[in-house]
Amino acid sequence: MNIAIITGASSGMGMEFARQIDKQLNKTDEIWLLARRKEPMEELAHTMRIKTKAIVVDITEEKELQQFAEVLAISQPKITMLVNCAGTGWHGEFYEQGDEEISAMIRLNVMALTRLTKMCLPYMRKGSKIVQFASGAAFVPQARFAIYAASKAYVYSFSMALRKELKRRRIDVTTVCPGPVDTPFLERAYGDMSRMSKLKRLTTVSASCVVSKAIEDCKRGRAVSVCGLPMKALYLVTQSVQNLVCA
Repeated sequence: MNIAIITGASSGMGMEFARQIDKQLNKTDEIWLLARRKEPMEELAHTMRIKTKAIVVDITEEKELQQFAEVLAISQPKITMLVNCAGTGWHGEFYEQGDEEISAMIRLNVMALTRLTKMCLPYMRKGSKIVQFASGAAFVPQARFAIYAASKAYVYSFSMALRKELKRRRIDVTTVCPGPVDTPFLERAYGDMSRMSKLKRLTTVSASCVVSKAIEDCKRGRAVSVCGLPMKALYLVTQSVQNLVCA
């Protein structure tokens, strides 16, 4: 049985990714949606062309992760695509953020993504795809987004290294690095949207644009997917600086 797994599938990027790959995957038997909220996933599943399962799981909880590992062990699927969309973040001064907010970002953005990726790899074969959602925040440190940007820098670095490791198995890893995206994440992260800078407002793009570009880049086996000219410019500048430093 060929399956695609999408985390964070109850809203935002995960939900949009599910909608778009449902129209494009031809050799996939099932799509598994993973998130904590059941109702939005079930509503989405009813609209899908491919058979879709809504799996309620908090991937930051070890016990629930182990239960999902048991589901994989029993089902023995071939995972053709793993899309790690689940993520969280809060805007604000580091010293003012609560310990639980900081821990939540690290648990979900770093630990859960890493654990789930490792858990799924034994079920992936030649031609399988991994799509990791990082952020344009991964390219440079960001004041008042310190933990979030650092966690996404981890996703970027980890995924680029993993791509090299999996090359011999012919499993592609594409790291998606958008700037601000018009999803519920922005409202949760900023609380008061007036705190969002004018530049970020001007460079905000739609989820459909980011996901469409990510799928295109994934199909072409590209290492990084960046949607929008401002983020592409930032990426090229940071890569140039990195090359100069490492030369």
